Amino acid sequence: MRNGAIAVYGATGYTGTLVAHELRRRGLDCVLAGRDAGKLAGLADQLGGQVRTHAVELEDRDGLRHLLGGCKVVIDCAGPFMRYGEPIARAAVETGCHYLDTTGEQSYVQLLHRRFDDAARAAEVAVVPAMGFDYVPGDLIAHLAAQGLEPLRELTIAYSTRDVTPTRGTTRTAMEQARDGGEVYEDGDWRPAPLRARRIRFRFPEPLGWQPVMRYPSGEVAIVPRHVRTRRLTTLMGVETLVGHRAAAPLVPMLMPAFTLALRTPLERLVHAAVDRLPEGPPEDQRRAARFTVAVVAAGEDGRTRSGLVHGADPYGLTATTTVEGAARMLADDFKAAGVLAPASAFDARDFLDALAPAGVTYALDPA
Repeated sequence: MRNGAIAVYGATGYTGTLVAHELRRRGLDCVLAGRDAGKLAGLADQLGGQVRTHAVELEDRDGLRHLLGGCKVVIDCAGPFMRYGEPIARAAVETGCHYLDTTGEQSYVQLLHRRFDDAARAAEVAVVPAMGFDYVPGDLIAHLAAQGLEPLRELTIAYSTRDVTPTRGTTRTAMEQARDGGEVYEDGDWRPAPLRARRIRFRFPEPLGWQPVMRYPSGEVAIVPRHVRTRRLTTLMGVETLVGHRAAAPLVPMLMPAFTLALRTPLERLVHAAVDRLPEGPPEDQRRAARFTVAVVAAGEDGRTRSGLVHGADPYGLTATTTVEGAARMLADDFKAAGVLAPASAFDARDFLDALAPAGVTYALDPA
């Protein structure tokens, strides 16, 4: 018998633990899942006990089906997702369980669309990747900024963060993205991103002002063109965000092509070994101190433009909030979305952003 339980796979990782605590805070029934039974039991004790756990390997297809067959929603937190995500998505579609994940990987989002969209629609299951900080705020505000202006000549999404310390998992994912190179969306289609990184400046609202930025292979490239009609989508990241130091920022566009090529050689093993020695993630006070701004500019073919902004704090904490908010909405009897969907396609964009206000998220839209 299917119940209203929400499974969390990868529950004992840094992000998965935050998600588990948020589910417990909201009083939602959950099943903690992953590969290590001992770690799962320890997390259940942290949550006050009386929380179900389920240890299962990703290679155990029948075991995953057994896990998800009794749940209505699964939140997948086990990345990098191109390596570990597909078995969870497949089991969710096969068992009629709605699926969310915290990926930021373009390639994984595209894989889900290629392999599972038709099957998910047939099974009346929603598969919604990229439900974390990357890239719910950008996807939702882009959807709202484009309304009434489509078709667009160009849509630009720019990120600036302050004092964000990446987790070990985020660093691994960023390396996967750098090695892959990512895609761009130009002339109404996806194509491989150029290796050369252009030096660009973008004007954020004050007090940030003009900032050096560079093209970033963000998840919005894979998801926003599926619900916004635009000829071109440009996604940018503040260069200081990538290195954490203003003085080193000008060097990043010059060094990035060499770093990308190095990750395609045996040197990748050495880099991964160094990452494995990093702390799993920042301590709570440091995590909560991080700040972000997401700026969007939608330019219509008719010359009209609209800007949108999202401000907030604690990106990793926000990831727990957004994924659990999405899972809670999927539990509702009136949730009927199906297929592989962007967050803005699965949920009402404005209502979802409004729901993030208690987490300190604010947003604004200029008139067209």
